[in-house]
Amino acid sequence: MNDLDLSTKLGPLSLKNPLLTASGTFGYGHELDQFISPDIFGAITLKGITIKPTQGNPSPRIVETASGIINSIGLENPGIDKFLTEKIEDLSDINTVIIANISGHTVDDFAYLAEKISKVDIISAIEINVSCPNIAGGGMIFGTDSELIYQVSKKAKNNYQGPVIIKLSPNVTDIVEMAMAAKEAGSDIVSLINTLLGMAIDAEKMKVVLGNTFGGLSGPAIKPVALRMVYQVASKVDIPIIAMGGVMNGKDAIEFLLAGADAVAIGTANLIDPKSGEMILNEIKDYMNRKDFKNIDDIKGKAIK
Repeated sequence: MNDLDLSTKLGPLSLKNPLLTASGTFGYGHELDQFISPDIFGAITLKGITIKPTQGNPSPRIVETASGIINSIGLENPGIDKFLTEKIEDLSDINTVIIANISGHTVDDFAYLAEKISKVDIISAIEINVSCPNIAGGGMIFGTDSELIYQVSKKAKNNYQGPVIIKLSPNVTDIVEMAMAAKEAGSDIVSLINTLLGMAIDAEKMKVVLGNTFGGLSGPAIKPVALRMVYQVASKVDIPIIAMGGVMNGKDAIEFLLAGADAVAIGTANLIDPKSGEMILNEIKDYMNRKDFKNIDDIKGKAIK
């Protein structure tokens, strides 16, 4: 068996392995302690934070669908102030990279949150969720407009000295354009994809299932879309990529690395089996041993023509 080096670089971020948790699926770091240690991951991405406390959307909030789930949680969180006073100290014993995820409804919201988190040493990077409506600009989703992505990225970079990650929405015509806008504004990393917009209807009750009507589709159903978008961005934009979207096992993770990702995040898999991260890491190691690969760079981008 080879001496494997699983470390990977995400621009200025150094990770001990390429596996992350996707925001919203691993709580604030310790909720799944009885099943798995957060320390096994290369990084954990915390549940999303907004400026004010948010109760989230009406229930039902989650529905199973073919090869996936649709969720409409609605960014339920305690708000930035309570996060900084009640959650941060609980992260001090976590021995891996910690990424905060932020959401806002105006460009200034993102700038404010970035500035607040810049004072927290334990946070190594921020991930910006641009899949929210811009209430100051008529309701257009930030992540579907390259100019808005540019503005948000630029403001966040001005207020936060650490690595800035832009989490790209798949609900766009050209994902490369969105990634390019993030890079041109100074973003260090992109993560993709966020959930695909979907819905569910109960034929017997003849009514919409989710309390908020629409939700985000995740899980194995979206993996082919995510794989295609990661490949497109990796082929056209020189920026580190965190891939996500239907990663359920080591084979899925390897495919994203081959498509040009530098790291891979798991989301729905955490909800189905909280121990899945350990299994996925072991399967990545098995693949590397079978192929006689010594490090993650031996895999990255090898499927790109």
